[in-house]
Amino acid sequence: MRNQQVFSVRGDAELIERAGHLFESAQAEFLCAARDLKTFSQPEARAAIRNRMRARDSSAFTVRKLLSPVALADEEARAHLRLVQSKGALVRISGSQLPHETILIDQQVMILAGRQTPIGREYTVTTSQTLVDGVHSLFRAIWDAAAGLDTYLRSDIPHLDADSRMILKALGSGLTDASAAKRLGVSLRTYRRRVAELMVRLEADSRFQAGLRAGELKLSR
Repeated sequence: MRNQQVFSVRGDAELIERAGHLFESAQAEFLCAARDLKTFSQPEARAAIRNRMRARDSSAFTVRKLLSPVALADEEARAHLRLVQSKGALVRISGSQLPHETILIDQQVMILAGRQTPIGREYTVTTSQTLVDGVHSLFRAIWDAAAGLDTYLRSDIPHLDADSRMILKALGSGLTDASAAKRLGVSLRTYRRRVAELMVRLEADSRFQAGLRAGELKLSR
């Protein structure tokens, strides 16, 4: 590998075949920067990192995931990242422009993921110390300026006006749309439009999920 400082592969299967051993060889640090959660996630790689995290000296092994706010698109994504964090990984959210995915292993290996295509994603793998050190420094600079997952989620609370909060209460009361609209003094069409707008602001796919999200953010009080 050291004799071939840069090479490219096409698709996850070829990446595992030619560079899968690099994940298993991780000794001290595994860094990942990505725009969203639609990243390389072959089971073999996940297992290698998971086993390393469970090792006796796991306190000396660090996993850092640096993501953009796009990765928090829905509650399922948030729950996944909370789980990752609970397993020992450090997760931060950055407003800086991030690539599709960059992985750094022990500051010795770098894997860059390209865009997804119909014939698979192209990956560039390098052990060039100059390239690795440069990207590692950039990663740490963005990491230091990023917010921790919990901190970001606490600050990422949408502002709801009095009308929106009344609609939330109406949704939680079990009233029919017609009854809720009458209570709020608006037409049925207007009420349903405001409910739809509220769901968008709360990033909810259903009224039930909107209620859960509002409760999580303590907006329904």
